[in-house]
Amino acid sequence: MPELRRDPVIGRWVIISTERAKRPDQFGGAEIEKEELAHGEKCPFCEGNENMTPSEIYALRKPGTKPNSPGWEVRVIPSISPILSIEGDLERRGHGMYDLMTARGAHEIVIDTPQHLRESQLSQEHITKSINVVLDRIHDLERDPRIKYVLIFRNFGKAAGGGHIKHSRLQLIGTPVNLKRVKEELAGTKAYYDYKDRCIFCDLIKQELETQERVILESKYFIAISPFASRFPFETWILPKNHSCDFYKMDRGHVPDFSGIIKTLFAKMHKVIGEFPFNLVCHTAPFRRDAGKKGYWETIEQDYHWHFEILPILTRVAGFEWGSGFYINPLPPEDACKSVKAASL
Repeated sequence: MPELRRDPVIGRWVIISTERAKRPDQFGGAEIEKEELAHGEKCPFCEGNENMTPSEIYALRKPGTKPNSPGWEVRVIPSISPILSIEGDLERRGHGMYDLMTARGAHEIVIDTPQHLRESQLSQEHITKSINVVLDRIHDLERDPRIKYVLIFRNFGKAAGGGHIKHSRLQLIGTPVNLKRVKEELAGTKAYYDYKDRCIFCDLIKQELETQERVILESKYFIAISPFASRFPFETWILPKNHSCDFYKMDRGHVPDFSGIIKTLFAKMHKVIGEFPFNLVCHTAPFRRDAGKKGYWETIEQDYHWHFEILPILTRVAGFEWGSGFYINPLPPEDACKSVKAASL
């Protein structure tokens, strides 16, 4: 029988459709399209092709090398087709009952490596360097009073919006408003905290460690789980085991451990389902410049808990999902967890 499960954070319901169920190994072979560089076309993200991109904003470089030239290890550039533009004022205004503002913000591309490698080919050392650069960039964007939130995400594969060039990269978008999806989490975590005086994510981590039903990996500082109300087959969350609401304030000494769990997790997932299209997103607390704010801002340091969500694109979202707000997942998260956890490397 199908089973309805409720996400404890935001109250979203998911249908675990056991009647449509597949075994974990039946999701293998998710098709990743071949790279579509035209004959003679160069990858703009590779070392030596710096003139093909906008001027770099920031780079982790070898000593003695110059900006916009070879010698970098991680490079940050503006998006060539930005969703939000950095120049200009917000120009907030009303039009009758409608609210508008100019689309100001930041849209940056973090190129993980000078070599033409996919995400799955990155070493743990290079993942660590890339994460440290991301943390540096968020600290810098926090200084811009127009920016309220920085969303970190990675798209891999065409089905996930990753484009035709497979060079490993992620994106940062600084927005002038707080994100609806994060607001839902903030409201849910505050309601739980107001009732129990505890962080819901900390309670979730404690229960998952006790039951071990959905724990895929555990390291010294982090845990990877198949969430109880998984929306998609093999959906996975990575959370810090110690309470923290701000990703960008992570202890730099913990970054190698975080990189290690990412590297191991993806290696295990590839063993089970092959290379697959996915979206990866980070949910962290918004910037807090006004200490006197009410509502969910009052307890955000205590009740919110940053986390990464890995969302494999292995099923289609169709009319029922869009119309109802429900997701249908044909693979119970316990089965997904068991198969990934057991994968040998």
